[in-house]
Amino acid sequence: MRRKRNLLFLFAPIVIAACSSSPEDRIPSGNETIPVEVTRVEQEIVTEPVYTSGTFTSDDEVIRSFKTGGVVQRLYVMEGDAIRKGQLLATLDLTEISAQVAQAKLAYEKARRDNDRVKNLYRDSVVTLEMYENSGTALQLANELLTTALFNQTYSEIRAMENGFILKKFVNEGQVVGPGTPVFMTNGAGDGKWILKVAVSDGQWSTIEHGDPAIITTDIENERPLMGHVSKKSEGVDPFTGTFTINITPVPGISVPIASGMFGRATITPSTGRKVWKIPYDALLDGDGNKGFVFTTCDQKTALRQQVTIAGLYRDFVLIDKGLENCNTLIIKGSAYLKDRSPVKIIR
Repeated sequence: MRRKRNLLFLFAPIVIAACSSSPEDRIPSGNETIPVEVTRVEQEIVTEPVYTSGTFTSDDEVIRSFKTGGVVQRLYVMEGDAIRKGQLLATLDLTEISAQVAQAKLAYEKARRDNDRVKNLYRDSVVTLEMYENSGTALQLANELLTTALFNQTYSEIRAMENGFILKKFVNEGQVVGPGTPVFMTNGAGDGKWILKVAVSDGQWSTIEHGDPAIITTDIENERPLMGHVSKKSEGVDPFTGTFTINITPVPGISVPIASGMFGRATITPSTGRKVWKIPYDALLDGDGNKGFVFTTCDQKTALRQQVTIAGLYRDFVLIDKGLENCNTLIIKGSAYLKDRSPVKIIR
């Protein structure tokens, strides 16, 4: 008897605790109607800064090469050198091209003499009109070949198109190159024509317009930001990154040292807002990247698990730009016990 009384004494607190627990603390069973709280959310237009990053480049980066092939005779600049417009950068060995020009000149002189001779014979009715016309055609052909040879001789050297820098050198002196083989990569940033290329999402892209102001910071001048504006926005998505490209041009006359490929951060202030839903932070479930889930109810009786696209996360709310188009009654409490199509009861 004493042992039974001891066992009753040990289990009494557990029995009392179980009997005293409230119905609200109990986990609902499978098909039980679950009490939830809801709120109606409406789309609103918000304007929020776009934070992004990218690298500095110039809009006039170009690969320079020779028009004709040959042996590289001389390179006058190296990587990183500043260049001035019209400056001689590289030349080919002109032995072969000079011989081609000489041959073209000789062929032209012979064709001109032949044409003069046939012209006189035609006047004397010694040769036919056809022979005279053929002679004139041969003279025109020789003239075109001479023009081509002189043109190729001119482009057997590379000169700077504008002020800038040598970004990359691809060949060395004495190397044999073909027509169009890359020799240098140059840009025109010597005149301060830098741009910051950044990547944005499709939602951010839709709010950004040409001329929108931007603030640029770099690791070199982190405490002194640069002012700029959006100068270009791509009209197609990058197939490798799935993002859109925005070009930001700093204000002219910047004194901050910038090099091609340098990393930069930008804060763009869009001139237009975008339509989003602002929902409580606790209503978002299973967030992963820019995707998440919420529960909605359109008939006030059934919970629907809905995937949404996150536009922005803040301390007290979340911005949603896709997923709530068909139902704007959002479940904000009781979601932890819900499954897709769970029966619900709305409490006030």
